Amino acid sequence: MKQNSFRMGRLDHVHIRVPNRDIAAQWYSDYLGFEVVKKYDFWAKGFSGGPLQISADGGNTMLALFEASEGHPLAPQLTGVAFSVDSDTFISFSRSLPNGIESPAGQQLKANDIVDFDLCWVYNFVDPWGNHFELNCYEYKQIKQDLIAADNLTPVRYWPSELIDEYQK
Repeated sequence: MKQNSFRMGRLDHVHIRVPNRDIAAQWYSDYLGFEVVKKYDFWAKGFSGGPLQISADGGNTMLALFEASEGHPLAPQLTGVAFSVDSDTFISFSRSLPNGIESPAGQQLKANDIVDFDLCWVYNFVDPWGNHFELNCYEYKQIKQDLIAADNLTPVRYWPSELIDEYQK
């Protein structure tokens, strides 16, 4: 196997198709705290078909909103885009639910929709155009104490909790 000295850099942006970039940018701002990245605004304003770059972390990681068109149909991101936040942000998000964000099943996302992955906590949701997202928090013990126990939540589990004990032996 060939050794390669090249290493991929950080995740820059993810392409998201929406019917209208401005309406989508407003939704992402209202519900998830994204802002237009002014530095790249010329791509959206300078020519037809360019992306509107938005970010919730000052432009380090972005969503590139592309308007669906005849040559580029609306194709929702079904595999999901995952974002990671600290425990305070995660708890704040959870306690804001339900707030108009939907689960992938098409119902209002609720605090009890939280998923326990044994090493992190996750909320799965979709934007109004069917693009799938995850909100992750890896401060596991903090969330278990300050959110799960404090708010008496019953997390969703995809596998038995005993598997993590076996794995960590």
